[in-house]
Amino acid sequence: MTTQTPSPSAPTPGLPARQAALRMLDAVMRRGESLDVAQHAACQGIDERSDRALAMAIAGEVLRHLPGLDLMIDSMTRLPLADDAKARMVLRIMLAQTLVLETPPHATIATALPLLQGGPRKLAHGVFGSLMRAGVTLPAPELPPATAHRWRAAWGDAMVEAAAAALGTPPPLDLALADAAATDPLAAELGGISLMPGHVRLPRGGAVELIPGFEEGGWWVQDISASLPARLLGPSRGAHVLDLCAAPGGKTMQLAASGWNVTALDNSEKRLRRLRQNLKRTGLEAQTVTANLLEWRPDALADAVLLDAPCSATGIFRRHPDVLYRIAPRHIEERAEQQAVLLECASNWVKPGGLLVYAVCSLEPEEGEAVVDQFLAADSRFEIDPVRADELPEGVTPDAQGRVRTLPGMLVDAGGLDGFFMARLRCKG
Repeated sequence: MTTQTPSPSAPTPGLPARQAALRMLDAVMRRGESLDVAQHAACQGIDERSDRALAMAIAGEVLRHLPGLDLMIDSMTRLPLADDAKARMVLRIMLAQTLVLETPPHATIATALPLLQGGPRKLAHGVFGSLMRAGVTLPAPELPPATAHRWRAAWGDAMVEAAAAALGTPPPLDLALADAAATDPLAAELGGISLMPGHVRLPRGGAVELIPGFEEGGWWVQDISASLPARLLGPSRGAHVLDLCAAPGGKTMQLAASGWNVTALDNSEKRLRRLRQNLKRTGLEAQTVTANLLEWRPDALADAVLLDAPCSATGIFRRHPDVLYRIAPRHIEERAEQQAVLLECASNWVKPGGLLVYAVCSLEPEEGEAVVDQFLAADSRFEIDPVRADELPEGVTPDAQGRVRTLPGMLVDAGGLDGFFMARLRCKG
């Protein structure tokens, strides 16, 4: 008689998604990767789109609520777990699943404790069980202490409180329209609101591709803050604009829809492919160039240049809470140095009398106001072309110099907006 070797037990349903979430969080907290970058490697071997989305949701909610989750964990341990202890990270995952994603506790235990194979499973089980029996509820979101300290020094207590509140509120979905005249009809059709012509805001939820009008290409997704830099150039009748660091293309499409002859440059061919796909869907036209901005040269000076410079991206923390744990002062300093070089390079491509818009999706003054101040102090060719209040949505106003800074706390009743800085400069000629 032949004896058959027992087959290995089937993997726990849902476990691969939790394993991927753990790998993503490790990549963010230990290696400083973004969640978007970490997702690709962490989700290898997971074919189901829903499982990949679940892994991303778990990781994102852990980062969104991390200080509060840690307070709960520490309240139930005699000795504090190390910040980078695997048991702490697994407990964060367990609590985020149950308290935010509303996974039943028994399912949370079944899918999370295997992550501690060979580790302190009894400890994690005990802490989680004690918290559940205590009937804990999720605390209000808080910023990481280092971020709160930095932003408080720059913008004050009210901004920090508003930023923490924004962490706990899913951001709305903003649509930018190719035809501003379609604003009111589209808002009425979709049940949204508009904060300025060419903009419609919807509650977040559901697949973008299923929203009416997606296939027809009359709109694209773009936070209202991100739409403002291109708006500062106004409409055109075929004048030439360079859109630098252009991918994935929201500003390129805005400029093309406003009548500009657009050359969109980016150093990533992969990101430019996405830009071209967006142009094809919307029926808009632009020339695309894959090149390093510091090595490329245009054939002729442009009527306008838009530089949406690479930055810390701390302004989009509502959508990407990982940025709160990846970005430190040294990263901000490095990016500010790079931005100064890019701005000086871009300034050489503007015709006399032409416009140069500098923008960053950052809440760090070192990357915004300081870069422009430094540039203007060193280059007498340019001056601020003050932005007018009527060029902005109600509730957003230029500063005393005519520059624009959007902050948490603005437009709260309408759903808020991302953090941005932008300045419009004119070449004196």
